[in-house]
Amino acid sequence: MTSSTTGEVAGRTVEIVEKGKAAQGTREDEVVLGLSPAFSGFFTQTICGVAHVEVLRQVMAGAEEQGVSLRVIRAKGTNDLAKIAHAAARLSGSGIGIGVLSRGTSMIHQKDLPKLSSMELFPQAPLLVPETFRAIGSNAAQYAKGESPAPVPVQNDFMARPRYQAKAALLHLRETEFLEAGGGFVELEVTISRAKAG
Repeated sequence: MTSSTTGEVAGRTVEIVEKGKAAQGTREDEVVLGLSPAFSGFFTQTICGVAHVEVLRQVMAGAEEQGVSLRVIRAKGTNDLAKIAHAAARLSGSGIGIGVLSRGTSMIHQKDLPKLSSMELFPQAPLLVPETFRAIGSNAAQYAKGESPAPVPVQNDFMARPRYQAKAALLHLRETEFLEAGGGFVELEVTISRAKAG
């Protein structure tokens, strides 16, 4: 069992402790959030500067507001968003999972969909703000309850891709360095707290 702790970011701290191999969920009122290998470890913010602690806080709050529990896992052997989100959905008792890459790209998935399909995809990471991540958590929770929420509204900027494409490629390559051959998914215990003044 290993743990990694990030320092103070956005007035909050996050401690992430690996608890062993991710287990199949049995609760029908849960969503599983799958993180990429270097999320809130080597990387501490998305491509547009949203702190990972804030991403986690918002997704968790969105699910909690719907009365659904959220379990967090980390991919060790892949940084492919579709694989992470689909694995999260398959491990979720409700069959609904969320995948989030270190750069912020996100997806809501359902276990019975093909891996490269999804319920909702958020490919323009530079445009994802904290409110978007909260809405992602909320929508995933509503899907878990059998509801059909309106898709999360997102901004669209045709220039975001050319502006951020090189940076996104570099972040992807850097995260690839953290992959472990034969690595699966591990259960995480996530603790978010306010940073101590001082």
